[in-house]
Parts: sequence; structure tokens; C-alpha cells
Amino acid sequence: MSKEQSAVPSYSRSRDVLGRTWRAISVPVAAVVLALLIGGVILWISGADPIKAYQALYKGSFGSPAALGRTLQKATPLIFSGLAITFAFKAGLFNIGAQGQLLFGAITAAVVGFAVKGLPVYIHAPLALLCGGLAGLLYGAIPGALKVFTGAHEVITTIMLNYIAINITDWLADGILKDTSPGNIVARTPKILETAKIGEIGTVPIGFLLAILAAVVIWWLLSYTTIGFEIRTVGLNPNAARYSGMKVAAMVILAMMISGFLAGMGGAVETLGVVGRYQPGFNAGLGVEGITIALLGRTNPFGVIPAAILVGAMKAGASQMQFSAGVAKEITDVIQALILFFVAADVIVRKLLLIRTSEKDRPMLSTGWSKQ
Repeated sequence: MSKEQSAVPSYSRSRDVLGRTWRAISVPVAAVVLALLIGGVILWISGADPIKAYQALYKGSFGSPAALGRTLQKATPLIFSGLAITFAFKAGLFNIGAQGQLLFGAITAAVVGFAVKGLPVYIHAPLALLCGGLAGLLYGAIPGALKVFTGAHEVITTIMLNYIAINITDWLADGILKDTSPGNIVARTPKILETAKIGEIGTVPIGFLLAILAAVVIWWLLSYTTIGFEIRTVGLNPNAARYSGMKVAAMVILAMMISGFLAGMGGAVETLGVVGRYQPGFNAGLGVEGITIALLGRTNPFGVIPAAILVGAMKAGASQMQFSAGVAKEITDVIQALILFFVAADVIVRKLLLIRTSEKDRPMLSTGWSKQ
């Protein structure tokens, strides 16, 4: 075969790879651009200067090492919650309960952080993280078991379990786990010990590095292990998986457990690396925003990372926009909602960009309402 002939298949493969890459990133990128453009119009209508506002947003999120550190700090729990939603998606499950799993992970890490004494930092901090993850794992197993044994859809059960988690953790923080320091009247746990804290390397939070490691592990698990193959097969076609001898029920429960573990880790990292204790309200919305992150990242473990950094940057730069450009903080929430809208309603974006629709490029949200 001549050099010219051998170069043709190589060129064709490269073109196919570029085509798949473009289809994968075009919708999220276009969603962000469209959201920013419409957000600019909203800013202009509200009386703010869009250019000045976005400059302030950039300055507050990436304009200095300290700003970058805040952005990565905000992005860390979002990566974990986004991975939690993504992993459940791969099994054809819609885990809306990441918020509840995250809360139990956060409060469990706080208890281990302040109650367990006498341990060195290299044991105490990992132990608190692991216990937080396990708390989320156990809570995530509940909707998985309910789906398998009763046919209850995970969307309904996880929504209900979120409310249960919110009320239980609020009750614990204002009850038996309440900080009894003199003068404290707020519902919160005592501060964690110094040995349980997760610090930074320069301006980069260690929790962020753990989140990157988690993304790599999840990618490897889904792509190169038998368990990952079976989970993806169950997500694509549970009947075919069952006929081929796979244990569909076990895979459903396992997927929800791993998803819960990731969400619980997100809560634990927030407690140990940011808040320093558990306090109701400080973790509000982090689990729910994982849905935005997962969709924006096209349910790809590596796509979750830039998606979380984007949302983290908007959170980190919101105060700078408010002070420098007179923008209401809620405007950033509107822009984030617009991003989610355009990602979810990708038909609009695809028609605008003249992108051909491919079913395999779309994230699977759920396999349906029936028993697996």
C-alpha cells in the first residue's frame, strides 16, 4: 500500500474524531454563549453595563490567584455532585437526590471532624472524607433498592428523600449535634478539629484535586472495567442486559450507591475544606446544581470539570459584579438557568448551528417508570 493510500484512512479517522468532538462540545459552548448574550440584554434592560458587568465577573473569578482559588473552591462540590448525577445517568437513572446525599455526607464529616480526637491529620481528614462519602452511599442505596424491589421511580423517591434529609440534618444541627459554645444561638455543629481540615496547595484547594482524581477514577471505571460496562449496558437496554446474564437489579443499586458516595464526598469536602462545620443552608442547592453540571458536561466525567468551573466562576464573581457594576446577584442565577435551558432544549441550539441531531450524543435521563 502506498503512502498516499495509507494516509487516506488516517485522515478519515481524524476527521471523524474531530466531528465527534465538535458534536460533543458545540451544544454546551453555544448554550453558554447564548446565555451570556441574553444575560447581557437582561443586564442592559436592568440598567447595568453588560461589558462592565462581565469584566467584573471575570475579575472576581479569574482576575487574580485569590479569585481563581475561590472559583476552584466553589467548583469542587459541584464537580462531585455533577459526577454523581453523571454516574447515575450512565445506568439510565435520574438521581435528583444528590442534594440529600450531599447533606448527609456534610453532616457526617462534621461529626467525625469534631468528635473523633487524637488522630493525626493524615488519618483524621481522610477518615472524615470517607465517612461522609459512605453516608451518601447508604442514603443513595435507598432509592436504588426501592426501584428494584418495588418499582418506585427514582425521580419521585429521591425528591422525597431530599426533604427528609434536609429536615433530619436541620434537626440534628439544632439538637443533639448543636454547638454548645457560650453565646451560640445558631443551629450548627461545633467546629471541626484542625486535624480534620482540608487545606490548599498554594491557591488550589486540595478538595479540587480530589475532585479531579474522582473524575479520572469514574471515567476509568466506566470505560475500562466490567462493572462499568455492565452499568452502561443496563442504562442503554436493561432487557438486553438481563438476557445476556447481567444482574440488572444489582447494577441499579450499585450505581445509586456510587452516585450517593460521590455526592456525599462533595458535602464532606465542603464541610472539611470550606465551612469548617455543618450549618444548615451553607450547602443549599449544591446537589441540585449537579444536574446543570452533568447536562452541561454532556454526562461525561471530564466534561463535568469545565462545566463546574464555569458555574463556580459565576458564583465566585457574582459579588464583584454586584459591587463593581451594580448587578443584582440573582442575575447570575438567571444566566445559569438560561445555560441549563439551552443545554436541555438542545434542539434549538442544533437548529441555530445547523448541527445534525444524533441520538447517541444526547444524555440518557432515565430508562422509564417501570421496574428494572
